[in-house]
Amino acid sequence: MRIVMLGAPGAGKGTQADKISKKFEIPHISTGDILRKEIREKSESGLKAKEYVESGKLVPDGLIVDIIENFIKGDNSEKVFLMDGFPRNISQAKIFSNMLDRIGSDLDRVINIIVDNDEIIQRLGNRRICTGCHQISSNTGEKPGDICPKCGAKLIKRRDDDEEVIRHRLQVYEEETSPLAEYYKERGILVDVKGTGTEEEVTERIFESL
Repeated sequence: MRIVMLGAPGAGKGTQADKISKKFEIPHISTGDILRKEIREKSESGLKAKEYVESGKLVPDGLIVDIIENFIKGDNSEKVFLMDGFPRNISQAKIFSNMLDRIGSDLDRVINIIVDNDEIIQRLGNRRICTGCHQISSNTGEKPGDICPKCGAKLIKRRDDDEEVIRHRLQVYEEETSPLAEYYKERGILVDVKGTGTEEEVTERIFESL
């Protein structure tokens, strides 16, 4: 099974991708995680991507495609995968399609998680990341200086989760990424899923679509 997850920043793509990956035993490829790993390790690609990620801009097609293709080849995930955060525009989608053609593969489903912007701004504004294990958690009802419930390290707010940056990211998404829904709909593989409610409710909707 080969799946692409679509949805605005904060729509819950990563959370739901993890659940799908575990249920169907599909490798979960998150471009966000890959990029942050490259940035933390200060690789050549990571240093190039850092300024784009922190300002809420899209990483250039050539750079992100190189990172993704190398990861897929290295992970030997050509036959089955769940792609989270890629492609992000029509140009990337076409390049991705060419990549799949080269290995004799194709997409089975594109899951589009739909959440309105007001809820996304609230979700991301409350989000914190652990400085130790890098797990993301909600800060609702907590103090910004609280510790990670998983490893006990300090929780911090990512720069790209500031409201001004969030609004810019949503604007970029509407302009660059949302047209992908129509692109994949024309190919008969798009499934729209309501992203509000509990995680379990959203998961159930997704499983029903698969």
